[in-house]
Amino acid sequence: MGSPRARKTKKENRKGKKIQLERENVCSTWRAVSRSDLLWRRLTRRIWGRTILLRDRWRDEYVYWHRTATNFRTRRSTHTTLHFDPSDVEDPDGLTCRCLTLSDAHLACGFADGTVRLFDLATRLHVSTFRPHPRDRLGRFSRAVTGIVITDTTLTFALLDGDIHVAIINGPQITRRAHLGDVVNDGVLVDFTGSEGWWVGLYAGVPGRAFHIWDCLTEQLTFVGGTLTDPEAVMGWHMLTEMTEFVGRVRVTSHETAVACTSARVVVFDLRNQGFVLSEEEYRRGIIVTAADVSRTAFVIVGRRGLASVRRTDTLEEVCRFSVSRASQMAVMGCMNEGYALMCGGGVVRVWEGERGAYLYSFMEMIEEVNAFVCDERHVAACSGGTTLHLWDFGAAD
Repeated sequence: MGSPRARKTKKENRKGKKIQLERENVCSTWRAVSRSDLLWRRLTRRIWGRTILLRDRWRDEYVYWHRTATNFRTRRSTHTTLHFDPSDVEDPDGLTCRCLTLSDAHLACGFADGTVRLFDLATRLHVSTFRPHPRDRLGRFSRAVTGIVITDTTLTFALLDGDIHVAIINGPQITRRAHLGDVVNDGVLVDFTGSEGWWVGLYAGVPGRAFHIWDCLTEQLTFVGGTLTDPEAVMGWHMLTEMTEFVGRVRVTSHETAVACTSARVVVFDLRNQGFVLSEEEYRRGIIVTAADVSRTAFVIVGRRGLASVRRTDTLEEVCRFSVSRASQMAVMGCMNEGYALMCGGGVVRVWEGERGAYLYSFMEMIEEVNAFVCDERHVAACSGGTTLHLWDFGAAD
């Protein structure tokens, strides 16, 4: 029979072998699951919001964006100044960059003379220039670019006078006018954005016509309405003739909703349901329009006193808050991606964590006052001093 101690030891050995066997089964099962490309595809889409495979396998795609996010957190990037030939611009004001848009492959820069210049992110070279169709000017800056939407194959841009043009990225450098603006009846198109399914315009100048929504596949206007910019009507008209402060901003999230703001209100509305307002909030102390931006599920706003708030787009629930120093004393521009909120003021770019509001670092490069600012999960771009284009690349090495 053996001693009690021997029996206990034998029992413990059997239990140990059983646990070891179970662990081996779990490990073999996990190894099999971890090789599933479908699993890595789902993880990549859920965590990093990526739906396009740019590498050999989805596991490689996931690892790349994880390393890139780590670079973003630890300030590991390369800085480049982009260049283009300005000799064909007659009016110096035409060289002022008004907006920037990023895609996986390109940076698009919209200028005050209606020109859009496209840069290849891999080579850092200026590769294309797109210009709008000729039209009578309604003011000195009526042809200024107010927003750009980039897909894999097309570039769409809008002007203050309401014209919308479409170009093929890898085709001839010509544009097609998809929409003829009507300033008298619609007002001034102060901001323009979109996605693969929608174009959204924010107008000011005519009551009750703040939001215009198009189905970008058919290029048909599906909704006109909204009163967000009614109090800013006069400011909207002044944008045609003067370089005034920005009247409002509109940005599209990944849930087919849009967030729009002026200096006094924020509105979240549904793109599929005739611009139905999902939520709105007034800010009596005012907000800085140029500091507002969205990610897939959240948006950031900065009050006049420098208090920034990150909120969920579906509920307006506050995720975190942080302080932007001296925001009331200087021009501030903001942008955000899935993990971080960036603010540029006084020539310094500062980075905060998007979930907790913790301050992380400031960029090492000092730049002039910024007039356009954008970021995605890999790149940050800014235009300072009116014409100098900066690009920071946080991409992981493949």
